[in-house]
Amino acid sequence: MAAIDIHTPLTFTVRRRAPELIVPAEPTPRELKPLSDIDDQKRLLMQVSDIIVYSRNPKMRNKTPASVIREALAKLLVFYYPFAGRLKEGPPGKLMADCSGEGVLFIEAEADVTLDQFGDPLPLPLPYMEELLMMFPARVAFLIHHW
Repeated sequence: MAAIDIHTPLTFTVRRRAPELIVPAEPTPRELKPLSDIDDQKRLLMQVSDIIVYSRNPKMRNKTPASVIREALAKLLVFYYPFAGRLKEGPPGKLMADCSGEGVLFIEAEADVTLDQFGDPLPLPLPYMEELLMMFPARVAFLIHHW
């Protein structure tokens, strides 16, 4: 496989479904958990972006990769329930996990491009990240609720 030709732009379309919240599959404790002194440093707050690529497995019949991820994520959030909550800032500036069970953001997307079209090995950083990812401009502002 040839490396990506940076002089020939790759054109493709990404189709995103509406963002949705995946909530825990079962009820979870409603509590506030203070973060450690290391975890609550505001300069360490950041958005981590991942692209996870799955191909359809014919054995899965009517299940899509996204439906399997939705179901697994809902089950996982039962055990890791603070991730389904929100960050809150309490006095004096201490960050806490509000274990509210509100859920995590999930966006299903499809692109009419194959990994082979990006080249082998995949160039890093991966080109076209802006087209492939859903970025939010106010990354931290919507995460922290002030008391």
